[in-house]
Amino acid sequence: MNPEEFLAYITSQPFYKGQICHTEDISSRQAVPGEPEKAPSAPMKRALMLTGAWPLYSHQAEAVNLVSRGLNVIIATPSSSGKSLAYNIPVLEALLENPSVRALYLFPTKALAQDQLRSVCRLAESAGICGFTAMTYDGDTPCEERSRARSKAGLIITNPDMLHLGILPRHSDWGRFLARLKYVVLDEAHVYRGVFGSNVALVMRRLRRLCRLYGSDPVFILCSATIANPQQQASSLTGLPFEVVEKDGSPGSPREFVFWNPPCNEAGQTGRKSTNSEAAMLFSEMVSHDIRSLAFTRTRRLTELIYTYARDQLKKNSPEHALRIKPYRAGYIPQVRRRIEKELSTGELTGVVATNALELGIDIGQLDATIIAGYPGSIASTWQQAGRSGRRGRKALTVLVGRDDPLDQYLMSHPEAFFGRQFENALINPDNPYILKRHLACAAWEYPLQARDEGFFGPGFQQALESLENEVKLTGRRGKWYVHPSMDYPAQSVDIRSSSGQVISIIDTASGSLIDTVERSTALFQAHEGAIYLNQGESYLVTQLDLSAGNATVKPVDAEYYTVADDLTTLKIIQQQRYKNVGDVKVCLGQVEVTTSVIAYKRKEQYSERLIDQKPLDLPDEIFSTIGLWFDITPDMVSRLARDGLDLAGGLHAVEHACIGLLPLFAMCDRLDIGGVSTILHEDTGKPQVFIYDACPGGIGIAEKGYEIITRLWEATLKLISNCGCEEGCPSCIQSPKCGNNNEPLDKAAARQILKMLLY
Repeated sequence: MNPEEFLAYITSQPFYKGQICHTEDISSRQAVPGEPEKAPSAPMKRALMLTGAWPLYSHQAEAVNLVSRGLNVIIATPSSSGKSLAYNIPVLEALLENPSVRALYLFPTKALAQDQLRSVCRLAESAGICGFTAMTYDGDTPCEERSRARSKAGLIITNPDMLHLGILPRHSDWGRFLARLKYVVLDEAHVYRGVFGSNVALVMRRLRRLCRLYGSDPVFILCSATIANPQQQASSLTGLPFEVVEKDGSPGSPREFVFWNPPCNEAGQTGRKSTNSEAAMLFSEMVSHDIRSLAFTRTRRLTELIYTYARDQLKKNSPEHALRIKPYRAGYIPQVRRRIEKELSTGELTGVVATNALELGIDIGQLDATIIAGYPGSIASTWQQAGRSGRRGRKALTVLVGRDDPLDQYLMSHPEAFFGRQFENALINPDNPYILKRHLACAAWEYPLQARDEGFFGPGFQQALESLENEVKLTGRRGKWYVHPSMDYPAQSVDIRSSSGQVISIIDTASGSLIDTVERSTALFQAHEGAIYLNQGESYLVTQLDLSAGNATVKPVDAEYYTVADDLTTLKIIQQQRYKNVGDVKVCLGQVEVTTSVIAYKRKEQYSERLIDQKPLDLPDEIFSTIGLWFDITPDMVSRLARDGLDLAGGLHAVEHACIGLLPLFAMCDRLDIGGVSTILHEDTGKPQVFIYDACPGGIGIAEKGYEIITRLWEATLKLISNCGCEEGCPSCIQSPKCGNNNEPLDKAAARQILKMLLY
């Protein structure tokens, strides 16, 4: 079936209730060729012709030109536009000219590293580069291979985690490699945002510092999906100036892009039917019609849930296809992930349900369709996921299934906000004091810190050093700072993908085996006692969470329900850093302290998502300092609400929920990256207040973005609430699935009135 035939089929089925709310027919795009200023060498040109990569696209040629001049470059073009060739050409040309040159490739996942290893080796073989050795160096590399990689490989392919943990702390073993390092490639740069990106930015600064020690000054080549701020992102990640290549010259496949909004619940019930069951239904229908499909989910838990739903549907309706789908996500052991990738690439599998672990450019063969179960949080990620199907010129189908939350429903009602809007900014904060201090300890372990290192680590360097000395983690002597003797290998305690630093192991007591790992903050919500934990389509009941031991024990169960945690958050202002007046309203930005308590969990029936019951929890509080914005409403506004008989507390609460729901539209972040609090009388200000804050210690720039565009945020929020067809508020506008107060009180009319008064 082609996309048009499948859509005609699906809309003729009894379960179709008008879910398609928008269809965008995207035309194919012709290639724009380009030629480098310096002609490629004869072996390289032969290789490019043999692999079908000649002539180059215009953006590839532009990038090669800039790199040949010794400039740092970021290439920000869409998925499958051939960005990897733009760095493989200069690297292989350099090795052809001088075999002693070294290059380092960094990818966010091991799967992508393996895929790129195959690609660059094919090109090198076609070019006939004698003695060329490229090797991956990561946690899966056998010990006996690691020494050979350090001494023989002209190209090392790894990930930021291994660079942080296994290469930089042992730089004396890598001295010859670092001294000859000419190129550093950081691919998928848009992935490095938030906490992960801020950590990676400091790993890059540690790398540059050690390169200086060994006498090298490599050129950095970054690649990214399309983002609004590629130059800023590249400079923030590395601390270096960059040239930008963003005009895409590659051909584009035609695509049918469908917005699918789950139907409303039965009369008397608020909200819409489950996104998960709608996505599972679409996925199982595609697979049963042999449409090779990839369904993206937002979380590990939802990957397992949608896979389970789809498998059960296929067992009933098309049993032969039930064995041709699998789930895929981070946390699975490497052998399992590699097997699934291979089975999808070769066509043994017709469909896979995955987290964004398959969003990146791994070669998984030709796919016909992608289903995106809930807006991924950014326009860039949505197009990246959509781009996994329809490669090599085939027309593709992409279906974005809306969730019952403000942002998804805003996009379902305003598709122009997606198709007609610029991409978002990627946000990182390498000056985050919590993250900076951890990496300064790592850097001091690698080589004593000196005052001149402030040039690498930025204006917070000196204050962070003083703090580390006070904490007895560093010792200063004669203008240098050393790791305190009590500290042992600090990199080991820094998880660059986590803000908490602690990882919890999930242990299956039936087999005694480790089945997964999660960070501490996630464990409090998903691996508490009584939670249902999902892994590879199987359900496990959590019997104990031991935070001090760093593990949670689980046992297999046949559960027909899943669990969702409830939390309660309080906030106090530490320091106001900036403020501005918007009309009569004061909007502030500053440091706040957040206390979060996971107080209970709900059991919900699978498929119907009916609430079964709610049970209390007694878990330790999570307390952290971060950056937040806040605004109040004037006494006159309060009087007008009272005169109109509207609930002040319910209005503020509704404004908080809806603003948080829409802020990801302006900042490249996830809804879970943001928190909020509202109150009719905050103890620090004595005023009615709405707070929006970064949900990670130290902040990552989201609140600053919200402060900057606050008027646009209020305007979009007012439009969302005004256009929602519900009477008193629903998950599509002002209700939040994360609300620790069970969405009480909420007053939709008061929220609409507050936003109008803020704006006019």
